[in-house]
Amino acid sequence: MKKKDLLILILGFGLLLLIGGAALLYGELSEEYAPQDGLLTLAPTTQETVTADLPDTDVPAVTAESASPADTTAPSSNLAPDFTVYDADGNAVHLSDFIGRPVVVNFWASWCPPCRAEMPDFDAAYAEYGEEIVFLMVNMTDGFQETKEKAIAHVTEAGYRFPIYFDTAQSTAYAYNATSLPATYFIAADGSPVAYGIGMLDAESLARGIAMIHSAD
Repeated sequence: MKKKDLLILILGFGLLLLIGGAALLYGELSEEYAPQDGLLTLAPTTQETVTADLPDTDVPAVTAESASPADTTAPSSNLAPDFTVYDADGNAVHLSDFIGRPVVVNFWASWCPPCRAEMPDFDAAYAEYGEEIVFLMVNMTDGFQETKEKAIAHVTEAGYRFPIYFDTAQSTAYAYNATSLPATYFIAADGSPVAYGIGMLDAESLARGIAMIHSAD
């Protein structure tokens, strides 16, 4: 066998080993980092999101706190970050105003297709649970791509019944690391974060999240 042919054979064999090792490593890592059944993190039906125009922040995303709805009744010192948003009349509204009631926080924008797609389900949930659960539909109001006028027009034209709030300083988005839209957080009555979903939630996922905090009421 010529040296050239031997060299090609050796290189080919080495490439096969490299590919095989990479595939094995990928499989192990995929298994290690796959979502665990014990987490109450909601897996959106679709991972479709849009990127919000926000800088990176070191504040971590809210994560699930326990493996069963019953566990969420225990008091927790790990409270969801408080924030200030504004209603349509310009009045300040704080997350801490609602301690004692479960809260659903949804970050959205009218220019965001998956945000618009999930809104009918949120409106139906608000109609069913609005007396028991607080729905904070937080608009990412940057004043350029999204304005109060655009947000109000979208909600009014669609006939949605839930109230909307405006994150005009983007401080709430920073606190929750909401760099992709939509993003939804489920917060128990004691103020502790229970679950979250990044991307569009379907009606079933939304109902699961609500059940987690509603049962802890």
